[in-house]
Amino acid sequence: MATDELSSKLSRRLQIEDGAEEPVAVDLHGEQNGSEEKPSTANADSELGAKLMRRDQLNEGQGEHSQPSMRVFNPYTEFKEFSRNQIKDMEKLFKTYDAGRDNFIDLMELKLMMEKLGAPQTHLGLKNMIKEVDEDLDNKLSFREFLLIFRKSAAGELSEDSGLSVLARLSEIDVSTEGVKGAKTFFEAKVQAINESNRFEAEIRQEQEAKKQELEDKKQKRAAFKELQSAFK
Repeated sequence: MATDELSSKLSRRLQIEDGAEEPVAVDLHGEQNGSEEKPSTANADSELGAKLMRRDQLNEGQGEHSQPSMRVFNPYTEFKEFSRNQIKDMEKLFKTYDAGRDNFIDLMELKLMMEKLGAPQTHLGLKNMIKEVDEDLDNKLSFREFLLIFRKSAAGELSEDSGLSVLARLSEIDVSTEGVKGAKTFFEAKVQAINESNRFEAEIRQEQEAKKQELEDKKQKRAAFKELQSAFK
């Protein structure tokens, strides 16, 4: 009996692959919950066609991107030309103008930012600023794209009168540090790379020492408070 059933299934599969018969998907839970039978999978061709149509519309400027690209990255390893303190200053500036707290600076937030910096831009100027570093084409700036502004500024890749150049210049963040790319020889590059590594490690140690000292100060304050409290008992 089992052999006949297996033979029947194999025969049906061959017919489907030859196009002689259409596959039918059955909901195995239909008998348990009393619902009608439904296909368990969507039509792949229709789904692919819809995606391609959507992509064509976006390429032609029709419609908006529904979901922003979320790229996880480590700014300290990807932007090695900047110190940890510089990156933290940029992050602080970014969060200051991220009014929506969604980890993006949109057109209106950028407008407010440029006004606060004393360099208001036109609507078209703001759109061009975003477009210059908007790698995922979601019409707003992620923190990584925000850092690209300062990278381009430090590398001299921004024209003096561009909005991004003005932003970098007025942000009060020093991005003039010259990285390994400025070395003239291989040996100079090696020395600079070692110095960069040592500086990075030194900054981490400084942060750790500062946190350690902060915890020690809190511990001493708690001990002094308890001692004072016990004197009144």
